[in-house]
Amino acid sequence: MRGGSSWAGVFWRGLGKKTLYSSYSSPPKYPTVLPDAWIPSTKHHRPQSSGIFPSGHTAAIIDGKSIARDIRFRIASEIRRAKAAIGKSPGLAVVLVGKRRDSEAYINIKLRACDEVGIATLIAELPENCAETELLDVVSGFNEDPSVHGIIVQLPLPQHLDEEKIMTVVSPEKDVDGFHPLNMGNLAMRGREPLFIPCASKGCIELLLRFGVEIIGKKSVVIGRSKIVGLPTSFLLQRHHATVSTVHAFTKNPEQITSQADIVVTDVGIPNIVRGNWLKPGAVVIDMGTNLVKDPNSRRGFRVTGDVCYEEAIKVASAITPVPGGVGPVTISMLLSNTLDSAKRAFGFSSTLSGCFLNLVL
Repeated sequence: MRGGSSWAGVFWRGLGKKTLYSSYSSPPKYPTVLPDAWIPSTKHHRPQSSGIFPSGHTAAIIDGKSIARDIRFRIASEIRRAKAAIGKSPGLAVVLVGKRRDSEAYINIKLRACDEVGIATLIAELPENCAETELLDVVSGFNEDPSVHGIIVQLPLPQHLDEEKIMTVVSPEKDVDGFHPLNMGNLAMRGREPLFIPCASKGCIELLLRFGVEIIGKKSVVIGRSKIVGLPTSFLLQRHHATVSTVHAFTKNPEQITSQADIVVTDVGIPNIVRGNWLKPGAVVIDMGTNLVKDPNSRRGFRVTGDVCYEEAIKVASAITPVPGGVGPVTISMLLSNTLDSAKRAFGFSSTLSGCFLNLVL
């Protein structure tokens, strides 16, 4: 029920059904344990490099698409087993305010991924000029709905809405984006265990681990400090005992700092800001930037690129994620993973099913 009315259109989208949302009750709470470092379920080792490359060297490509396919296959298997055991499936509620084309595009990608693995989706659409109380009521309703195991509020929100306030109202037990202050704070503090880890950062670490990149003791630079990517990625790298530096808009000599890093992670939204001469020979580069650049040779008139000058970086780095096709697909898979994890806690068998995929992160 997509429309421009002043009330939220809400409907189930998953599992071939569209019914009005109406039930309410609180889900049970279960503790989780996040170790200081985790091991992926499947190891993909990359060739070791001396860091001194002959002419014509090209970095290994970290293929996020193939890793995401493997993750989704495992998640779909878990969901089928859950449905066979108790007749229930995970549910994800999505809140979209306004008609931003980029937000709608991101939401559609997430919805298709949910359909693929068997997660039912519940969509609430509100007009751009909706009152903050109206949005808070929608989120609170999803907090109380036992059929909803995860809630995402698509960002950014219109300027008249208090983004921080909205994120705080989302129940920490359903905060599958991992942005609630409780989850973010627990991630930052040694000995504390977040219920959820932000999806992009979780995907970044998953790529490094699956590709066999050693993190412990390595110099890592995170370019950007946003609460969505940069900040939680720094926390996660520290959990893996990396020596982490953060580069931001006020950092002096960012290229000098970055050139000392064994691992470089970037998400600042500036095309080609990281050049080849910023990189240490043999560095591993995780490019989490997504930028639209005008391209008259493209059918759409633009192309998608990252923050790293790819043509230069592949001649210096030992491994690199492409854009698109690198971090993006794995980030979506981490959203599915978080939603499944929440559902399993609510169902009461988070540790009883064999072959639990989520053991790789929790």
